[in-house]
Amino acid sequence: MSIPMEEERIGFIGIVIEDLTQAAKVNQIISQFQEMVTGRIGVPDHDRDMAVIGLLVRGDNIRVGSFTAKLGNVPGVQVKSAMTKK
Repeated sequence: MSIPMEEERIGFIGIVIEDLTQAAKVNQIISQFQEMVTGRIGVPDHDRDMAVIGLLVRGDNIRVGSFTAKLGNVPGVQVKSAMTKK
């Protein structure tokens, strides 16, 4: 019995870095999943010592879930994602 392959989807991952000391860790995780990232924008908020990163991604739900879980486990980092239905 074979396991069906997950469909590749397009999505968005929004990352808010509330603790800028964690920025290097966030970038390290993004590098681990770089083959999925098709676009990136980063906006620092120097007045609040925060930053926001938006990623356009392409991948299956399992891989995107792994990506967002690793990011979400970093202290001081908030993550939200949205994926296409097909």
